[in-house]
Amino acid sequence: MEVWIGRQGERHGPYQEEQIREWLRSGQLSRDDLGWYDGLADWQPLSVLYPDEFAKPASPYAPPELPPQVSAPSTMVSYAGFWKRVIAYLIDCLVLYFPFSLLEIPFGTRAAEDALSEKFKTLSTFHEMMIEYRHFYVEQWPYTLTTLVLGWLYFAACESSSWQATLGKLAVRIRVTDLHGSRISFGRALGRYGAKLISAFLFCFGFLMVAFTRRKQGLHDFMADTLVVNGRASEAAPRTSTSASHDKTSFDA
Repeated sequence: MEVWIGRQGERHGPYQEEQIREWLRSGQLSRDDLGWYDGLADWQPLSVLYPDEFAKPASPYAPPELPPQVSAPSTMVSYAGFWKRVIAYLIDCLVLYFPFSLLEIPFGTRAAEDALSEKFKTLSTFHEMMIEYRHFYVEQWPYTLTTLVLGWLYFAACESSSWQATLGKLAVRIRVTDLHGSRISFGRALGRYGAKLISAFLFCFGFLMVAFTRRKQGLHDFMADTLVVNGRASEAAPRTSTSASHDKTSFDA
């Protein structure tokens, strides 16, 4: 199990549980330092997470315990729920509706739609209607492809930006992160949107997964290793990880 350590308002880790116990025994961590691991409701003092370590008699050769250094507990990541994400998507559809409507003029889509409506007045069977629909979409493939690419770029550019969110997500105060709460790259955002097409092709089951998975991830989130969490990026507390910059054999924050 990987455990994060909170000290002086900063987040460090993650570390293996055995490392945490070793630092508690050596005095490099104190009972009042905070800990959190995936699935825990909130940050807790290490004395609560590892009471057995503090029940042991102190070694006469152990270094003195560090004083408390964390001023206030941080809050756990709050995952964005299904309906909140649906509302964000509907807002994004509204945002994209206007530029996509303007594109219908040069591509002749509006004229084709009017012609299709007139044809439907003379058709009497469902089969004939389906044939006309097929002709319409075959003729309008340049428009369909253009809007698909523009929508793809819109979602990828916004979710990989410093906002970490589309305009719809900004409106409902949610954002996209990687599994550690950091901003995702443009490449990952492109892949995440592509994975949404798979979620849609599976009778939208990939989207419905948000409603019942533990971290409210859709199939596309699992495929891209992303999360959708509450709060805007500008409001998120800074995250620092010592996993790359510190030697994991000691804790010196």
